[in-house]
Amino acid sequence: MLLFHPVMLFKRFASSIAYLPTLAALFYALIGLLALIPPVSSNFLPAIVKELSLEDPGGAQALLAALLGGMISLVVFSFSMVMSVLSQTGANFSHKLVFGLISARRHQLVLGHYLGTILFILMLLIVPYSPDGDRIWRSIAVYTACVMVLHCLSLFVYFIHSVSQSIQIDAVITGLHADTLSSMKLRQDYEKGDQWQYQPSPPPLRAPCHELHVGEAGYIQNADLPAMAKLAERVGGVIHLDFQFGDYVLKGQPIARLECDHAPSEEWRASFLTTLTQLEGESVAERFTHGMTQLMEVAIKALSPGINDPGSARLCLHRITDLLSRHLNSNQANRLQDSHGEVRVCWQLEPFDSLLHRLLTPILHYGIEDQSILLGLLKAMKSLSLTAGPHHLTAIQQFADRVVECLDRHSEHALDRAFVNQRLNRGYHRLNLPRSLDER
Repeated sequence: MLLFHPVMLFKRFASSIAYLPTLAALFYALIGLLALIPPVSSNFLPAIVKELSLEDPGGAQALLAALLGGMISLVVFSFSMVMSVLSQTGANFSHKLVFGLISARRHQLVLGHYLGTILFILMLLIVPYSPDGDRIWRSIAVYTACVMVLHCLSLFVYFIHSVSQSIQIDAVITGLHADTLSSMKLRQDYEKGDQWQYQPSPPPLRAPCHELHVGEAGYIQNADLPAMAKLAERVGGVIHLDFQFGDYVLKGQPIARLECDHAPSEEWRASFLTTLTQLEGESVAERFTHGMTQLMEVAIKALSPGINDPGSARLCLHRITDLLSRHLNSNQANRLQDSHGEVRVCWQLEPFDSLLHRLLTPILHYGIEDQSILLGLLKAMKSLSLTAGPHHLTAIQQFADRVVECLDRHSEHALDRAFVNQRLNRGYHRLNLPRSLDER
């Protein structure tokens, strides 16, 4: 089955929380094997190292057992604290951030060092010391175990600091913004070259076309488009992707059409599916728009009656505005050519007006009675209008008109209307706004 294809299995493993801990544990296991079965003699070691040799390395079993018990307690305490922090994160921000916090690379490395140290000490305890063995290498292994435990204690302090900092709202918003910018830059660098092109209208389909079905349900976050183009070139066809990256697809659902004279073989279809990056949840690293969506979700969580933190919502709005502005200035491709200039892969991009509506309408809905949120949305539209082209300015103007309408409807007191009127046209912008709410 495709589910157990080696390439797809490796992709799933590389994107899971167990990836770095497994690699670290294997590295520590290798060190343990070298300590138990030294490949060379200890005669070349300096005299000062030989003087540090234990008289009876076998007598260090009690020390190793104590170190092992301490490490297990450290792991239990660390991740009990993490579970408490994660529940608080899910309650205050967004449940999508929970997996990102625990699966962060730095936290995976800490977990890997913990597990690797436990594995190293276990290997020393399981294999007893032989009086005929090399006493120096065994002594060095015991000293190494002590150093590893001290290293894990320092990592424990770092881990507490990192986790406690990562749940602060400023750190959450700044981290999401930085991750989204990084993902956006990677996408721009990835799509450099004349073979990546943008065409505003989809190309017409020519018969015959063959449907391509997905092997399993999940979110298709990304794809190896150059490899997909090579597959299309191999059969002399064009692949038209009928979904947007980030969409959830059902098992067996048609997701693409191959424009080709002959139907593809099963082997070709299996190769096509291996080019897709299919994950169980949203990945900001794979799709930068997920970072914008998560910022929006943090904002509406902050606007909920249980939290009631419009200041945090405005911080998210500022970051979303910056990301949308950078998105306006970026060139995204939706066509990929082969080396001969023939289009081989076509895919769909989310229009800017759809992205703008999807990100800002929930904030408008949940903050419609908060004047500061409405003015923040209007300021965001003013900022975006300065960098938008004519075809994007229309969508921005329409959303700005909607915000002004909400301000008019929810600013009944004279003081509120005077406050809003002073700010309607403040700052540079290219929008057509009324001079006051009374002139609407």
